[in-house]
Amino acid sequence: MKKTIATLIAGLFATAAFAAQTPAATTPAATTPAAVKAEAKQDKQAATADVKETTAAAKADVKETKHTAKAKVKHAKKATKAEVKEAKADAKDSTEGAKAEVKDAKADAKEAKADAKQAKAVAKTAHKDSTVAAATPAK
Repeated sequence: MKKTIATLIAGLFATAAFAAQTPAATTPAATTPAAVKAEAKQDKQAATADVKETTAAAKADVKETKHTAKAKVKHAKKATKAEVKEAKADAKDSTEGAKAEVKDAKADAKEAKADAKQAKAVAKTAHKDSTVAAATPAK
């Protein structure tokens, strides 16, 4: 949109510059070297103004495109950052869940070991009692 407006404005200025020129006289006096030189100077000024306007319009387009590209990159970075943050949070949650499961399993194993130790002690005591009872004669 801005490019179209800039082109229309450039066209308007070019039209105004050419319309402001004095019409060439129909007499041969207009072909004098001074008149030709003045006309060439005017044409050169009009062309220079046109080039300046076109350059300004092109620079504005480049600036706008650059700004748009920067905004897109910034948005993409922000979205990527959010995705990474979410992935890290998910990984942390799953890690914490796994750690809790490992901790529970270790506690269960420890408890089972303690139960086995206690059962072994009870069995040992029972064996000892039965051995002592068998070794002592009944009175």
